[in-house]
Amino acid sequence: MEYGWLGPTEPKGSSTPNLNNEPTSKPKKSKRKLLLILAAILMVASAICAALVVSLRNTATATKLHRRRPSQAISRTCSKTLYPSLCLDSLIDFPGALAASDKDFVHISVNMTLQRVGLALYHASEFTNIPMGSHERSAYEDCLELLDDSVDLLRRSLLSVSPGGEDAASASTQDVLTWLSASLTNHDTCNEGFEELTGDVKNQMSDRLQDLSELVSNSLAIYAANGRNDDFSDIPIQNRRRRLLGSEENHGNFPAWLSRKDRMLLDMPVTAINADIIVSIDGSGTCKTIAEAIKKVPEHTTRRTIVYVRAGKYEEDNLKVGRKKTNVMFIGDGKGKTVIAGGRNIFDNITTFHTASFAATGAGFIARDISFENWAGPSKHQAVALRVGADHAVIFRCNIIGYQDTLYVHSQRQFYRECDIYGTVDFIFGNAAVVIQSCTIHARKPMSLQKNTITAQNRKDPNQNTGISIHACTLVAEPDLEKEKDAYPTYLGRPWKLYSRTVYMLSNMGDHIHPRGWLEWNAAFALDTLYYGEYMNYGPGSKLGQRVKWPGYRVIKSTEEASRFTVARFIYGSSWLPSTGVAFLSGLST
Repeated sequence: MEYGWLGPTEPKGSSTPNLNNEPTSKPKKSKRKLLLILAAILMVASAICAALVVSLRNTATATKLHRRRPSQAISRTCSKTLYPSLCLDSLIDFPGALAASDKDFVHISVNMTLQRVGLALYHASEFTNIPMGSHERSAYEDCLELLDDSVDLLRRSLLSVSPGGEDAASASTQDVLTWLSASLTNHDTCNEGFEELTGDVKNQMSDRLQDLSELVSNSLAIYAANGRNDDFSDIPIQNRRRRLLGSEENHGNFPAWLSRKDRMLLDMPVTAINADIIVSIDGSGTCKTIAEAIKKVPEHTTRRTIVYVRAGKYEEDNLKVGRKKTNVMFIGDGKGKTVIAGGRNIFDNITTFHTASFAATGAGFIARDISFENWAGPSKHQAVALRVGADHAVIFRCNIIGYQDTLYVHSQRQFYRECDIYGTVDFIFGNAAVVIQSCTIHARKPMSLQKNTITAQNRKDPNQNTGISIHACTLVAEPDLEKEKDAYPTYLGRPWKLYSRTVYMLSNMGDHIHPRGWLEWNAAFALDTLYYGEYMNYGPGSKLGQRVKWPGYRVIKSTEEASRFTVARFIYGSSWLPSTGVAFLSGLST
């Protein structure tokens, strides 16, 4: 694919190959641990499958003579998917499927997909000790992490959608849509890491991962057709009647999934907070490094763990709050005072996913009053400052500083408030369901011959409940760009994947924004399937007279349509944000 307009840059997920093909060492992982994981997956899936088989035993006997002929229910179910042939082949031999009803296929499809992903993870682990170049090792490790996360997401989905499942009562439709959407994003990210590679490891991984994305997509489609809220049913959405906001509760300007205690933590002075772990470079805290602090955080806890990072610049390698580290809150001494920085970039022969100076995937992650920075510079291309794949994540009063690919909003539900985000090419990108509210978005001067694009949203599947909503923000040009803004135009976004979805609402746009507003990714790709919208923005860059005429672009005129992309309805924040204590606008305005 050609990217001439951006100058010398690479597709997402790629990096410069290891020209010397130098092997990297890796400690041997425990096979026992993976066996236990696989056993747990199969126990959960088999228990649910057994219950289904027992309930359908009588009718199943009559179908044995037609083993390879799908039932009408299977045919109807698979007709709703993007990959109907794979759907038929994967369901027809699944225990109990031939006698199942349409509704049964919601949990049958998730069950089958979970088992396939679990087996893929187990078999992929067999390559751990094979010598690999640094880029191969980076892509391989990404896949193991992402597959492991997907197993957890699918397991939670299965327990939520199965009759009598332990989470069936507590999980909402949007929870399951989020988890299945994130699982699909994980598989896409895994595949993207190997795109620029060749060789045996890539081929072996391709064999292990075959059809996984399509299977998850089919599960998502089947679930969406049977249980989704129609707020995001399709495009276009005019002429649809939906409930209006107005009854949504405003929790002190913070979304409702934040507890009262978390709201207080986000609002109170740092001196009044009793932190569990204190990080200080001078040794006056409980830890001298952030990596040490992360190790001390307990796993799988519902209790909020507070990590206070005192003022200083922390440059540590590969900092990550992993999936098992839940409900972690990082508090600093303020933007520019507590700085977490790194310079990892794709020229280090690693994937874009691997370049993040700081990453968080544990549910309930919160960061406040910290600067996250990647100082690699524009010539190093993809170089992430902050990557977030945590569900119910909140980033409050933080700086996120980089050039290309600064903020990776990878997956699940996220909220950003009163942050400053700096970059050049695609500097807010990913496939989360994310609302960026009351933030300042700073365009910087890119490399020669490049153009700035603020967003690159990569929604691949029409059933994913993902997208980027930029609400009540300010778009400005940094001084280096301001002097030459005519030579380096800035666009609101470009479509990374087929169903890319981004909206700007009630935001102040500077005159550095190009009159066309949006930029093509590659010729006509995705122009009729994307959803790009603008609603009541203002400032010199918001003029609509010369905007693109793409089929998927719209000037949003309806308050009801715009309300779909608010905190209350896009990330269902009124149910979880209040617990964090971060201020937020639930609807379009207070």
